[in-house]
Amino acid sequence: MTQPVNHTEPETVPQPMTRVRKKSVVREYAEAILIAVLLALLIRTFVVQAFKIPSGSMIPTLLVGDHILVNKFIYRFRDPARGDVVVFKYPVDEHRDFIKRVIGLSGEDVYIKDRQIFVNCRPAEPSCQPIKDPWGFYEDRMGVGGEVFGPVHVPPSSYFVMGDNRNNSQDSRYWGFVKGDKIKGQAFVIYWSWDSERDEKALWERVRWGRLGRLIH
Repeated sequence: MTQPVNHTEPETVPQPMTRVRKKSVVREYAEAILIAVLLALLIRTFVVQAFKIPSGSMIPTLLVGDHILVNKFIYRFRDPARGDVVVFKYPVDEHRDFIKRVIGLSGEDVYIKDRQIFVNCRPAEPSCQPIKDPWGFYEDRMGVGGEVFGPVHVPPSSYFVMGDNRNNSQDSRYWGFVKGDKIKGQAFVIYWSWDSERDEKALWERVRWGRLGRLIH
């Protein structure tokens, strides 16, 4: 007599349930903000930094109320060139940032006479020619005459800088040279411009729309 076959299913062992923990909304926002802050600090330190122009020493290139961006890594690959607009630590007080234009390079002799700039020569020399200086702006007013300055020799790893508003700028003619390691970067674009002196105008009329996005040369 044959025995019936047992068709019962094998006993299954219940598995422990694993609980998937979800991040709270607060934690997710906190991590996103932290990452954003770290990225902003890295960008500000090594790549691009924003500055506001508080004075008229760079008129007409830069106006009071212009907001600019400064390229902070370009001089890791090359030295500042004549004509570059640079932001640097003010040699008299390094807690302050100044912006001027590079005029004299390391090792050059700079001489200024009658609003013309001579490099490595003096006007009395027959072959001496002033440098091309399309940036300089002089206000014609009473008491402002022909300027004579120098000659001065630019030390190694240093630069002679001037404001474009030549007779309304405190620059290397007054406080000396800028060391290369004190230069923060090159100004390259105006991203915002606000005329704070025109209080009688509406808010949208005080924005200098035509200057937004203008490259700095």
